[in-house]
Amino acid sequence: MNFENKAEIGNGIYTMPDLAIILDIDYHKVRRLLNEYWDKRFAKDFSNKYSWEVGNSRAVSFHTLVEFYIFYQLKESGVSTQRILQAHQELALIFQTPFPFAKEEILSCINCFGRKIVFEIKKDEIIDLDSTKQLNLKFIKEFMHKLDFDKNNLAQRLYPLGKNSSIIVDPKHQFGQPTISGTNLLPETIYNLYRRNETKKFIAMSYDISIKQVNDAIEYCKKIAA
Repeated sequence: MNFENKAEIGNGIYTMPDLAIILDIDYHKVRRLLNEYWDKRFAKDFSNKYSWEVGNSRAVSFHTLVEFYIFYQLKESGVSTQRILQAHQELALIFQTPFPFAKEEILSCINCFGRKIVFEIKKDEIIDLDSTKQLNLKFIKEFMHKLDFDKNNLAQRLYPLGKNSSIIVDPKHQFGQPTISGTNLLPETIYNLYRRNETKKFIAMSYDISIKQVNDAIEYCKKIAA
């Protein structure tokens, strides 16, 4: 199965710091896992890389960002890299996609039985993963509910603060950087004005957005700065 995962408009461009901020994962963990895992392991299966060089940094697409979070949670639960890789290979073949961990039906069918983690695809198709501790499914289920999926059930957009917030990560806008939904405004633009003591009402009127959108931008920026 060959595929192109490269810097293209509409795919999103996310550096390692972006992954750490958007997914709320320690930067050093992101760097270690990306270096040790994605290109060295996955590239062999698909005759291509899951990341590319951007200046002196590495970057990934939106679908790899989504998959990276699932991989991170599985690793945190104690599943070995080899087990995750095997599951990824099998699921990729079953669903004919290089990004199985970004598919809605796969995220919805992950379950735990004691320390065993399984993908229950069908009654007669179960992919087992051994774990040293039980996976906290709450993180994956909550993450899944922050995603929109396209007609092929592949992750399309991410709402990092949840769908009640107007902050959205859409690879088709601003190269996939977080924006205020319905606009190309970066949350930092709003937050910087707020920090300069501009009133929320003035900011909302200046950019033709709602007070709620202003508040969402401020909340997001405060969260990633914490």
